[in-house]
Amino acid sequence: MNVLIFGPPGAGKGTQAVNIVETFNLYQVSTGDLLRNEVKNQTSIGRDIENIISKGDFATDEIVNELIKKVVHDPQKKNNLVFDGYPRSLSQAENLDKLLNETNQKIDFIFFLNVKKDTIIKRIEKRKILEKRSDDNLVTILKRYDTYMETTKPVLNFYSKNPNFYEIDGGGKIDEISSKIKQILSV
Repeated sequence: MNVLIFGPPGAGKGTQAVNIVETFNLYQVSTGDLLRNEVKNQTSIGRDIENIISKGDFATDEIVNELIKKVVHDPQKKNNLVFDGYPRSLSQAENLDKLLNETNQKIDFIFFLNVKKDTIIKRIEKRKILEKRSDDNLVTILKRYDTYMETTKPVLNFYSKNPNFYEIDGGGKIDEISSKIKQILSV
C-alpha cells in the first residue's frame, strides 16, 4: 500500500510515518530527509536547497518533484511508500498523481494531521532542544507554518474529496494518533 501523511511543520508527520513504516514494513519518503541529505552531501542541488530554506522558504516544486520521481520509479519501493510531508502544493499533488499513474500505483490512504499553531510552537521548541535541528528556529518555523497553511489549502481541498482521506487531530499524544492511524490502515 501507499500512504500519504501531511500536516504543518511540527505536526508529527515524521514520527507517525516511522510508526507506519515499522508496523507495515513500508519505505518512508520524507521530503525533509531527502532535502537534508542533498544539503549534507553538498550536491549542487543541496547548496540551492540550503540557500532557500535558510530564508524560511520551501524548496521549489521542481527540486522536490525530481527527488520524489527517483523514489516513485524505484521498483523495489513500488506500492510500499509512506509519503511524509509531500505534497505541499497543488502542483506537487498533481505531480505525484502523474508519477504514480506512470508506475501503475495509487495512494491507498491519505492522512492530514491538523495541529494548532500554539501546539506547533511548543513541539518545535522541544524538538530543537532534543534533536538540535538547524531548521528549528522559532521565527523560521512560524514563517514556514504560515506559508505551509497558505500553500496547503488547495492540497487539502484536492485530497479531502477522496473516500480514503482522513483528518486526524494531530494535537494529541503520539500513541493515540498512532493508534487511530493503525486502526484505519488495518481495515
